[in-house]
Amino acid sequence: MSVTVPHAAHWGYFDAVVEEGRVTGARPFARDPWPNPLVEGMPDLVHAECRIDRPYVREGWLRGARRGSPRGRDRFVPVSWDRATRLVAEEVARVRAEHGDASILGGSYGWASAGRFHHARSQLHRFLGLGGGFTSQVTNYSYGAGMTLMPHVLGTNDPVTGPATDWRSIIGNARLMLCFGGLPLKNGLVTAGGGGAHEYVPQMRRAAEAGLRFVNISPLRGDTADFLKADWVPIRPGGDTAMVLAMIHAIVEAGMEDRDFLSRCTTGWNRLRAYVMGEADGVPKTPEWAEALCDVPATMIRALALEAARVPTMLTATWSIQRAEHGEQPWWALVGLASVLGGIGKPGQGIAFGYGSINGMGTSRRELPTVNLPAARNPVGVSIPVARVTELLERPGEVLRYNGRDILLPDIRAVFWSGGNPFHHHQDLNRLARAFSRPETIVVSEPWWTSIARHADIVLPATTTLERNDIASSSRDRFLRAMHRAVPPQGEARNDHDAFADIAEALGYRAAFTEGRDEGAWLRHLYDRFRRACAAMGAAVPEFDRFWAEGHIEFSPPERDFVGFADFAADPAAAPLATPSGKVELYSETIAGFGDPEVPGHAVWKAPREWLGGDLSRFPLHLLSSQPATRLHGQLDPARAARAGKLRGREPIRMHPADAAARGLAAGQVVRVFNDRGAALAGLVLEEGLRPGVVTMSTGAWWDPVETEAGAICAHGNPNVLTQDTGTSSLGQGCAAQSCLVQVEAWQGSLPEVSVHRPPQVVALLGGGQPTQRFVPT
Repeated sequence: MSVTVPHAAHWGYFDAVVEEGRVTGARPFARDPWPNPLVEGMPDLVHAECRIDRPYVREGWLRGARRGSPRGRDRFVPVSWDRATRLVAEEVARVRAEHGDASILGGSYGWASAGRFHHARSQLHRFLGLGGGFTSQVTNYSYGAGMTLMPHVLGTNDPVTGPATDWRSIIGNARLMLCFGGLPLKNGLVTAGGGGAHEYVPQMRRAAEAGLRFVNISPLRGDTADFLKADWVPIRPGGDTAMVLAMIHAIVEAGMEDRDFLSRCTTGWNRLRAYVMGEADGVPKTPEWAEALCDVPATMIRALALEAARVPTMLTATWSIQRAEHGEQPWWALVGLASVLGGIGKPGQGIAFGYGSINGMGTSRRELPTVNLPAARNPVGVSIPVARVTELLERPGEVLRYNGRDILLPDIRAVFWSGGNPFHHHQDLNRLARAFSRPETIVVSEPWWTSIARHADIVLPATTTLERNDIASSSRDRFLRAMHRAVPPQGEARNDHDAFADIAEALGYRAAFTEGRDEGAWLRHLYDRFRRACAAMGAAVPEFDRFWAEGHIEFSPPERDFVGFADFAADPAAAPLATPSGKVELYSETIAGFGDPEVPGHAVWKAPREWLGGDLSRFPLHLLSSQPATRLHGQLDPARAARAGKLRGREPIRMHPADAAARGLAAGQVVRVFNDRGAALAGLVLEEGLRPGVVTMSTGAWWDPVETEAGAICAHGNPNVLTQDTGTSSLGQGCAAQSCLVQVEAWQGSLPEVSVHRPPQVVALLGGGQPTQRFVPT
């Protein structure tokens, strides 16, 4: 006999099917207009072979091999929860006493759970903050450069994170949508905090049916769906800024710029104009100038620019194009283009970043609160951009320049990680692994033997989302979801909250951490706070017991379309932006005052160091590392969809047939992808709709380093062994993974086994002994 329970994941709401204590299926939420089939892989993760069954300690750490010892290849010793709790508490107390609170890195980053109470980052930071503080992280890998820039330019990150001008307004008013980076379908299947309604594709279909013309400006034709019938502009990766500046030039040259908007609503237009027209540096940024850089014909650049000036136009760019060297520049230039067109604040027009990056951007939704665990104050005032964690570990006592200030990097002696895997998100994984040898102790709370767990000294087995109760809540979705526990914790897995509460008790502050509440009491407390906040905004929601029994709440969409910056555009004096001038800052005195030559006060063209316009003598192919269609980041990698999408167990690499033929390669072949930073094996897929000279690999295949006759290689196909670990600039210090050159060749040796989805070697006793009996998931 089977039962179903309501639940949620970042891939959508679903009902978990449970039979005889085992999760056997997942049925999509009935109210979802475009349900995500990836939820069907959720049972695979609960009962995976790579589950961590009990606490473990690295054998070398127990022997005294601490700072400077290599991690990731050692055996693990099983220990009791009591001993693990004691070891962690003793290390926290020792490190704080000997080196100070800033010597602890609270390195939680990722999409650990749609549930807001068991949100791993929130739990970990609450635990560390109440205990004295820690070195923290700011920004993110997804749009870190852009989220640092936009407050300087537009006074807000709303065009990046939402609310953004909604699709209803675009459908009813725009006639042209220029999509830098496209509008990839796969990204519309994901909502941070879970989602009951995947409305991304239905809205795009309505837009196409209404006659909106789409232009896909991307190296990959598939970055827009076929039903959009988009014109494809196969731009050279890294050339977006040049193209946008040239479009501004073409509009100004034709006398078609919106002078009223530029005068009323912007500051610094005279400086940007002087640069674009060549008056500042003697180089007019004409379409002909841009053609040599972005490899888009000048006639096409000019035609698109003048069409955008004639008809109502929405500009959008994916988060991905700012994940590159000088990644701030294309987004800043696009704000300039939107200002020249005068569309900011008009129905269906203007600029937004992320329509093609995540579900919920542009979805009509009332502005209501979300359910969240209250944050604890962090007494340590040190935080680094999240993408600079390697530099933090490598350069203690040195200075990192970020957003106009100098950050003195502390000497990190202990790392705590929960709810994320830096060996997925980060770049140049070989360098990251070397940096991870520097701390004295690394504590990881994880459900699975991911790379970060294999690099830990103390491993705490965490529950999966289906083994706990929670509430899914997202600012981009009009539903709230009750997440019922489907099965008990597997093996000796525990909720982070319970594990941290015991460690806090050993350190003397359990009461402050738990506030006397267990899981059930916390959920009622958080829901009641949410209910009171909704009532203050005129929205009635039911009592907790009714919500929990019914499984979800649905909020009706607003009657009026939302248009970003509408009040500002109508009257900038009455509704100023939160910028120093109150206007759109096409030239920022603040940024100019930082004195960083690579980021002057307005958008500029700067060539990346690694791109197809540079030296191609050794590495002639540009690698773009995209988000996968078969999982979210590295999540679901052991599940059925990700496994089915691999070739001979490796992540696919997509290549134009002409590039494959030039190298004597055939579809389905295993190839070696390499540069000076590393190498990975991948299965070759030929793709006609890909710009020649460009190859693509999805991120998220769990890193599986092995030694071969050809040297160290990732047997599984993780592209981040190849990407460069450098900041976008000293302003944003974001991830620059998309600026990456590689070479591809046939793999000649015997194929190494992919073993990363199996547990590492375990020993029962120090000095040897028989391995412990393996945990078999129920």
